Amino acid sequence: MAANSAKDAFSFSTTAFDPAKVTETFRDFAEKGAAQSKEAYAKMKTATEEATKTVETTLQTAQAGTVELGLKAIDALRTNAEMSLSHMEALLGVKSIAELVELQTSFIRKQAEVTVEQAKAMQEAAKKVAETVVKPGKEAAEKVMSTFKAA
Repeated sequence: MAANSAKDAFSFSTTAFDPAKVTETFRDFAEKGAAQSKEAYAKMKTATEEATKTVETTLQTAQAGTVELGLKAIDALRTNAEMSLSHMEALLGVKSIAELVELQTSFIRKQAEVTVEQAKAMQEAAKKVAETVVKPGKEAAEKVMSTFKAA
């Protein structure tokens, strides 16, 4: 009788196993995995395209800012050269030591004032360029962070 009960238990357990259900479950699992993979790929592709646009914008802005800073530097050099040439012309007409000292003191004072103004202008331009260059990356980072917060 023990042999019959073991045989009944084995036939009971094998009859409960339905290969069609396993295949269907596996198919559902595979389809869900494929759908999730497609969704993840689409999100990654979108994020990559946005990152590429951000980098391109940043590089264009940096290039424009570099040109702006270069033009300011050239303008400062031009101003300094003109001031120096004017000073040299004035020195050629000096008739006394007192006039030479007065002219030289005036030139040094004026040169210091202009240098301070030029430094402030360069600093402001550099700050503006830096803020403009950082802006696209900052906005992209904030967008990504808001996506993570929403998820």
